[in-house]
Formats: sequence, structure tokens, C-alpha cells
Amino acid sequence: MFKVTHKDKASKARCGILMTAHGEVETPVFMPVGTQGSVKSLSNSELHDCGVRIILGNAYHLYLRPGLEIIKKAGGLHKFMGWDRAILTDSGGYQVFSLAKLRKLTPEGAEFSSHIDGSKHFLTPEKAIEIQQALGSDIMMTFDECVHYPAARDYVEQSLELTTKWARRSKDYFLRTTNHEPRTTQGQLLFGIVQGSTYLDLRKMAAEELVGIGFDGYAIGGVSVGEPNDLLHEVSSYTAGLLPDDKAKYFMGLGTPTDMLEAISNGIDMFDCVVPTRNGRNGQAFTWGGELQLRNAEYKEDARPIDEKCGCYACRTHTRSYIRHLFNTEELLGLRLVSLHNIFFYAKLIQFCRDAIREGRFISFKDGFVSGYSSAKKRRKS
Repeated sequence: MFKVTHKDKASKARCGILMTAHGEVETPVFMPVGTQGSVKSLSNSELHDCGVRIILGNAYHLYLRPGLEIIKKAGGLHKFMGWDRAILTDSGGYQVFSLAKLRKLTPEGAEFSSHIDGSKHFLTPEKAIEIQQALGSDIMMTFDECVHYPAARDYVEQSLELTTKWARRSKDYFLRTTNHEPRTTQGQLLFGIVQGSTYLDLRKMAAEELVGIGFDGYAIGGVSVGEPNDLLHEVSSYTAGLLPDDKAKYFMGLGTPTDMLEAISNGIDMFDCVVPTRNGRNGQAFTWGGELQLRNAEYKEDARPIDEKCGCYACRTHTRSYIRHLFNTEELLGLRLVSLHNIFFYAKLIQFCRDAIREGRFISFKDGFVSGYSSAKKRRKS
């Protein structure tokens, strides 16, 4: 299901092909977040034009609204939202533990009250897989508990024991409900999630147990939840090194440009984050020269595009001045244009990473980008 095609000699960065029922996905890859079956403010054709091959949806949100019956009647999530490329769905574990109004954890699963209407639900590892099977996503995630930072070691140990049991139950249910024909690209893939907070020995224990269970790929969860940046990369790099090299490695929730390049150098293949669209809706653009806040007065008469090195629709067609005007007058086009630009930029950045790995120059590309990006950020702050 995953094949490494190129390795960087100076780092652990690699290129690969992840084979799914809706086409091959080249890695490293950034997955725009379409939590509720839509990447906020962007159409599918715009995502196609940006070169997006896979997006992320969320089982928790789609289960609550519009509900599984509506999606099943439509023929699955792909047909419901009109998306013909790959979809990864998160199991909803993080949302249960962060959004639910009330929740109660038991060995069987999690009882919670919907953040929408207060209705009560009980989500088990088996139910999380059942939901994702009904959605028809290409990649499903096991149900887990995401521990917030900081967390006491004894709590993390208890949580990790439960998460590992849930992972085994997820895999068992997946096998029971999947036909026993040889696995092909036509079937759904199941990824396990390595937890353990910032305790490296617990990360090692979790990784070994998950690899023993056996999954199609492995995610690094419970990081990028508020810890210092150096600790984030220490934990993710260490965890990535524990996972099989013939499986895709996915860093959940990581999404700033410099952080992604650092993670790629540590052998991580897949990323998702709301940053490019969420920040875009607030006027922040990511560019090859650093970050811009287009609401600022300095762009009032700026006739340049968002980024003169960019070929996206927003940069080909509109100026910083015009986009600032759209934000100031609360026109929806403004947030759409910056979101579109940011997704295009992210897709291009990851494409250039793949090119650099194939050509044996990833570290020089990474160092050059990070240096220029960070310098521009410091200049703007000063």
C-alpha cells in the first residue's frame, strides 16, 4: 500500500507513493482539512487546480451532522461531497475529548454530549470504524484518546493502556468486517495512532505495541498540542524513528511551513492542519518571503500580488490593496482568495520538497527556505 521511491542521503527525508482506492498519492503530502466534508470556502475544482490529491474529513462531525444515513444514501462521502480523490478521516477521538460538552471515559469507549445540540452518544473503537466504513474514506484512523499538554505521567500511562486496547479492538473489528480477499488498493486502509505525550519511553512502548498489532500506516498523535517547538520536534523525530520504514508516517495536526520541513527531514510523510485556511480567513498569507497580514495599513495602496513568485488564481488576478479592501469591507471574496493562495502555496512547497529529495538536495532546499522565511518574519516583527 506504500512504497518508498527516493531517500535523501543527508537526512531521513524520503519520497513515496501511497496507493488508495481513489488514486496514488505522492508523499510527502499536505492534506487540507475538510472537517465537515468541505475545505472551508474552497470548491473541489479549486483544490484540483492547486494539485491537492487527498483531503481530511472528520468522523465525529460527519456522524453528528448530516448523519450517516444521509451520506450512505448519497453513496458515501466521496459522492456526497463530489470529491473524486482520496480522503483520510480522523476517528473523532480528539473531538470527543476537546469539543464534547460532557464526556465520560470507560474501558468500552467514550460517552459524550454533542457540542451541537447536547444529544448523548457513545463512541467505541468498533463504532468509530463502523462510521468510517460507512463514510467510505480511503484511510481510516483508530479511536484514541489525545492527551493534552502538559499531562502527568501516571495519567498518560493509564490513557496509553486504554488507547492501545482500543487500537487492537479497532483492528479486530476492521478484520471481522472486511472481506478476506487479498488486500488491494480497492480497500480502505487503517492507520494506528502512537500516543504517549512527551514521555519518550511511553512513546517507544506505544509504537512497539502498535507495530505488533500491525497497521497499514502509523500516525504520531498527541503532539502539536501546546508543547514548546523544540520538544515537539524531539518527540516526533524520536517516534518516527520507531516506526517501520515501509509504512507511511503521518504527523497529525502539524502545519506551519518550517515545522513541516523539519518533520520531513525526520522521515515523516503526511501532514494535516487547519492553519492555511483558518489563518487565510483572518487575512494571513503564507509566501516565499514569509508571512503577510493583509489587513495591515501598509498594503492599502500596494499594487503587487500577494506573492510575486506565486502562480495561484489570487496572485494572477488581484492585488494586495484590493484584497485588503475586501477584508475591510467584510466581503467574503477576501477570505476565499487568501485561503486559496495558502493552499496553493502549501501544495507547491511540498511539491518542491519532493523534487529536492529526488534530486538529492533536500537539506540545502530546507535550509535556504527556513533561513529566508525566518529572516523575513523577524524583519516584519521589528
